[in-house]
Amino acid sequence: MTQKAEDGPERGRDETPEERADRRWTDLLQELRVAQTGVQILFGFLLAVAFQPRFAGLSDTDRHIYLVTMLLGAATTGALIGPVSFHRLLTGQRLKPETVVWASRLTVVGLVLLLCTMASALLLILRIVVADEVALWLVAGMVAWFVVCWFVLPFWARAIGRRADE
Repeated sequence: MTQKAEDGPERGRDETPEERADRRWTDLLQELRVAQTGVQILFGFLLAVAFQPRFAGLSDTDRHIYLVTMLLGAATTGALIGPVSFHRLLTGQRLKPETVVWASRLTVVGLVLLLCTMASALLLILRIVVADEVALWLVAGMVAWFVVCWFVLPFWARAIGRRADE
C-alpha cells in the first residue's frame, strides 16, 4: 500500500505510518545535527565576545545589537534542541507521527531564528569593519542569500515536484 505524502500526491514508498515516522525522524535528526553544530559554534563565539577587551569600547547601539544577537542565538539554540525534548518526553506514548510533525515545525522556527541570529551577528561585526550604510546593504544581501538557499529553493523544488505529479 502506497502512503500519501504529508500534503501531496502518492509517493513510491510502501511503508506504514509508523515506518514513515521513523524514517522522517531519522532524516530530521541528521538535519538537526548539521544545524545544531553551526548554532553551537556561533553561540559559543558570541558568548566569548563580551569578555574581549574591545567590548568595553562598543557604542550603545553595538551593545544593543549584541544583546539582541545573544537572545536570538539562545532562542535558536532552544528551538533546534527542542525536537530532542519532544522525542524524549513523548517516547513510548505512541505519538511518533505527531512528534515528527511538531519537531519539524520547531526546526523550521529554529531555521528562521538562525537566519535572524546570523543577520544580527553580521550587522554587529560589519558595523565595526565598514560604514553603517555599507553594513546594512551587506547584511541585507546576505539575508536575501540565506532566504533563497534555505527557503525559496526548497519551496520552488516542491512546486516543481507537485507540477510533475499532476
